[in-house]
Amino acid sequence: MQKRFLAVLGVMVMAFAGYLAFSVIDAKTPVATAAKKTYSSVIYVAGMGGHFAKADVTIDPNNAEDPIKVTALDKIDIGTKATHATHDARIDVNDRNVMFWSTYKLDPDGKQHVGKTDLKTGAVIKDVAMDPDKRATGGEKKMPLYCASGQTKSSFLPVFMGAEGYVDVFDKKDLKLKHRMFVSDIGYKDPDSYLFVHGINSNDMKKFVVVLNQKSEGKPNGKVDFVMVDLPALEKGTWKVLARATHTGEPKKTLTFRQYFTSDDKYLYQSAGDRVWLLDAKTLKLVDEKMIPNSGEVHDAMPTPDDKYAVLTVRSTAEACDVEGKPIPGKTIMDGVVMLYDAGEKKIVGKSVSVCFACHKEMGLGDKPATLCGLDANYRK
Repeated sequence: MQKRFLAVLGVMVMAFAGYLAFSVIDAKTPVATAAKKTYSSVIYVAGMGGHFAKADVTIDPNNAEDPIKVTALDKIDIGTKATHATHDARIDVNDRNVMFWSTYKLDPDGKQHVGKTDLKTGAVIKDVAMDPDKRATGGEKKMPLYCASGQTKSSFLPVFMGAEGYVDVFDKKDLKLKHRMFVSDIGYKDPDSYLFVHGINSNDMKKFVVVLNQKSEGKPNGKVDFVMVDLPALEKGTWKVLARATHTGEPKKTLTFRQYFTSDDKYLYQSAGDRVWLLDAKTLKLVDEKMIPNSGEVHDAMPTPDDKYAVLTVRSTAEACDVEGKPIPGKTIMDGVVMLYDAGEKKIVGKSVSVCFACHKEMGLGDKPATLCGLDANYRK
């Protein structure tokens, strides 16, 4: 009986020793980790040349060095550089094949535009030209016009970036103007007290955030006001302020542009020139702040559908080339690139990738600046 017990015990010890031999991990032992989800999408990036860059991209967070790759690059024209310079891409929540847009500069006839485009064909469905509002700085050589925008199920809401700033409410069907809501009515009566107005809707269509860079002695002072308002009231032509907050960056360098709520509406990604901010969308408190590398300037930040990452549009620099595509030594130009923010790790990961230069180079425009701004995207499931 004792011999049998010892034999069984010996087998158990050997088995345990074998388990330890194959399971103990030291610093030199490679550890297998689950692969991160990859994404495939078409992103539409607004450009000052009267078109949107249409970039077919893959996002692979497992590739720490080059997480975003452009697999195809094209463009969608809405006009020319002279007539339809734009910052605004806003895909319709009712039909992902339709994209609304607005223009940043007056056309040669002194008009500002809003419109919508069929993303399947690239054709402009409707283009409405308007006289600039007399209260706003939309006259000759006075800039800028629209930049950001929001929407409801039935309305398109482009935001007039200049001063006096306002939010327009257009009927999505015919693009008839229903309301023009000036920010002077929410406390910004002095148009010289702020620089650039932006805003966007929450995904549940209950809120709309208005963001304004503050000025002191005529110059941006790094302080940024966030005003959360009721979206159903705004759509009906009434301001109803829900919350306010102010955040501070670097004077002249921290300038807010476009923004996105996360899909669950818990957070707000705010592009802010030299940095990107992540805010709690309920309290408007700052959750994270990251500086943009290589002196880039971020103009938009759009989360992936699962909110695990965000794609940033950034104005960066690139080596210029001549009409034959040969590098021009010592000359750099502005280029439009995208880069990735990891919401879990709270950091910007990997290299950026251009969504402008390849096309410009092929067209013999490699020595001209490529100025991007806002983006929207259709993700494949």
